[in-house]
Amino acid sequence: MGAEDHHHHHHHGEARTHDPAPAEPRWKYDGVRVIEGDQLDPNTAQTPGMFRQAAINHARVGAQKIWAGTVAIEPDAKTGVHHHGPLESVIYVVRGRARLRWGERLEFVAEAGPGDFIYVPPYVPHQEINAKPDETLECVLVRSDNEAVVVNITDVDPIEKPESVYWIDPIHRHPG
Repeated sequence: MGAEDHHHHHHHGEARTHDPAPAEPRWKYDGVRVIEGDQLDPNTAQTPGMFRQAAINHARVGAQKIWAGTVAIEPDAKTGVHHHGPLESVIYVVRGRARLRWGERLEFVAEAGPGDFIYVPPYVPHQEINAKPDETLECVLVRSDNEAVVVNITDVDPIEKPESVYWIDPIHRHPG
């Protein structure tokens, strides 16, 4: 009796091993993706004076509507003047101090430090400057399309002393 049970159980186990393996869920490899910091891709649009590396784009992860990566600017350096076509950009400062100049003649300036976000609208000519002489400026960059559009501008005649802009958002503006 016991031998028969054993045989039956064994046979059942064999039958199971010949079943086709269940299909992997589609999102096992097509779901959440981790791109490690040392695996970023420098093969992206560059601007003189700035080192961009892509983390999230269409080529790497199939992103449809967004581009993300990092930016590094050497101590005391400034980038070439550029804009990003129709794309919106958000810059988050991780380390260092960023000085942003923008406008037809780079006549406006604002600064941002670690934890601050910077918003750059489409087609705005701008220049990133590392305001610290002894520390690399490190930022995270997010754009509203899956490819990095960069238009480098070479014929800007920057004014010498840009006007500082202290932006107050509408929610916190003092009643006047």
